[in-house]
Amino acid sequence: MTDNHRLSPGDPAPDFTLPDADGNEVSLADYRGRKVVVYFYPAASTPGCTKQACDFRDNLGELNEAGLSVIGISPDKPAKLAKFRDAEQLDFPLLSDPERKVLTEWGAFGEKTMYGKKVTGVIRSTFLVDAEGKIEVAQYNVRATGHVAKLRRDLSV
Repeated sequence: MTDNHRLSPGDPAPDFTLPDADGNEVSLADYRGRKVVVYFYPAASTPGCTKQACDFRDNLGELNEAGLSVIGISPDKPAKLAKFRDAEQLDFPLLSDPERKVLTEWGAFGEKTMYGKKVTGVIRSTFLVDAEGKIEVAQYNVRATGHVAKLRRDLSV
């Protein structure tokens, strides 16, 4: 697991179908024809992940106006995602990948450095997938705080 495959702009976005917080299947293919921000985070209801999710929530209007949808993916089970969504009033899909298959395919799970130690876990990552299903932006090891503002600047949104 030390050889993390990383996606780059121009790569096809690996397709997925995962359950959302209510157990409904959501596929990347459902978003074909429009741009979508796909972000991966370690765990619902933790301080950093809550800050990041709330930043996406608070900026969702402007992102949607710019033609961007948002999807969050973590290894959490749907029931935990539902609690997180309801507690934070999140109004975009949160998808469950407990086997970490999609996380791994997108290079968002593997070896990382945390507090100076090498560990295996979720690598906080954000991608912009274009209308044709190709990676337009790939950002790994993003910071939970201030990330959405930086993404908006980078995308001129």
